[in-house]
Amino acid sequence: MASSRRPLPLILLLLVGGVLLACASDSSRDDKAAPASPSCHNVFQLVKVKSWVNGGQGKTLGGLSARFGALLPSDAEKGVKLPLVLSNPANCCSNSSTELKGSIALATRGDCDFTTKAEIAQVESAAGLLVINDEEDLFEMVCPENGTALNISIPVIMVSKSAGSILKSMLVDGRVEILLYSPVRPLVDFSVVFLWMMAVGTVVCASLWSDFTAAEQIDERYNELSPKVSSNGGIAKDDSEKEVLDISVMGAVCFVITASIFLVLLYFFMSSWVLWVLIVLFCIGGIEGMHSIILGLISRKSRNCSQKMVGIPLIGEVSLISIIVLVPCMAFAIFWAVHQKASWAWIGQDILGICMMITVLQVARLPNIKVASVLLCCAFLYDIFWVFLSPLLFKESVMVAVARGDNSGGASIPMLLRVPRLFDPWGGYDMIGFGDILFPGLLVSLLYRFDKENKRGSVNGYFLWSTVGYGVGLCLTYLGLYLMNGHGQPALLYLVPCTLGLSLVLALARGELKHLLSYGNEPSSSDDRAGEA
Repeated sequence: MASSRRPLPLILLLLVGGVLLACASDSSRDDKAAPASPSCHNVFQLVKVKSWVNGGQGKTLGGLSARFGALLPSDAEKGVKLPLVLSNPANCCSNSSTELKGSIALATRGDCDFTTKAEIAQVESAAGLLVINDEEDLFEMVCPENGTALNISIPVIMVSKSAGSILKSMLVDGRVEILLYSPVRPLVDFSVVFLWMMAVGTVVCASLWSDFTAAEQIDERYNELSPKVSSNGGIAKDDSEKEVLDISVMGAVCFVITASIFLVLLYFFMSSWVLWVLIVLFCIGGIEGMHSIILGLISRKSRNCSQKMVGIPLIGEVSLISIIVLVPCMAFAIFWAVHQKASWAWIGQDILGICMMITVLQVARLPNIKVASVLLCCAFLYDIFWVFLSPLLFKESVMVAVARGDNSGGASIPMLLRVPRLFDPWGGYDMIGFGDILFPGLLVSLLYRFDKENKRGSVNGYFLWSTVGYGVGLCLTYLGLYLMNGHGQPALLYLVPCTLGLSLVLALARGELKHLLSYGNEPSSSDDRAGEA
């Protein structure tokens, strides 16, 4: 195996990225375990609370409807603008001394049932009720067990603690009017299609990258800021002279175990400074990935572009073009880090991430199907456990909590691709973690090498079908998100069967399973020569 100096930062980023897929909740939620009755069976819906202060446009806040009460229109034009009045007493557990007739009452949570608050507000002729939660999440207001039949005909909405503070401050400034409505989220947003194209495109591009950059470049490599290493004066034609890190069975198992430990540490100790450490690591990997990609494209067109060398202390001789390319790469990553909270920052994050993943898939590879099966099966179990089973130990999904940035003020770690929901009235991002691209990508790259060495065509090979399987697996992932009302899904639950499973079944049907399993198990002559060198 060649030196692994260059892959190290990128492999670290692969570890940090883990296997994350997170999407914001859908516009409706349903807790089937909550008590239900004919008068208490509404589906929970996200609600927009549009406000005006003294006739001027105010902030639009979010809320969550109750299991009971009136339903809200989906179109803002069908809603009615009503005055907001603070209940007195504030908890709305007894008749209010403030006139609530024809207005929307604002009350705090606690001291009595939600249904009691709603009944009192309705008796006072209020047109609706907003309940301020004592925390930042939106609590699901359900009916009490063994409760009597309800006759609540006004909408009841829960708002977060911060949203309640904003509404109270508005009331201090003057007359406040509120419009309540629940816009419908589109079944499929274009962001999902774009994210799918980026993920599949990254896997395909990484698999073909070596051949693409070698089309007009055979005997030169300019992919690193380190002294050039000759291999007995030979021509760099194969992997024996590339910096490649072969993953072993033990390495695959240890990787998943280490990733689990790291995920738990992020869950418990995630903070602003930890987030910045991850951002710095991401920028390092992104710079190196972008540097490698650009140099590969340049050297493909000009084999003599790195003939001019300059000496750098502690490093040695480095090609001038490599230093020139490094400057804009660093500037791009620093610019993104400074403006990472901007609405357009996702573009820079995706560019850096894609460049890094393509480079990772060049330097880290699976030597054979045995290692591929171990790695993907371990990642398959890892993903399912930390998404679906971790709530049994941690009371919530650790994977989803880390991906959403619950413990870091809502800021998610940068080791994922994300695309804003441009046509979704609720906004937000669709995201996919690097691990959901890299792990299947390692297998697809392995199958591409198998097809190439065995001179297989597209149809009778395995690369095309594994790529199709990866695309189908992503579609199934988003179908699962829809069917489970937007709750985060373990993408590898769908991707592993659709890639590894499909490849093995296809080989079995062709009678080539033994041939596929034996591929890469015996060292090639080129590997022997590399070991002697």
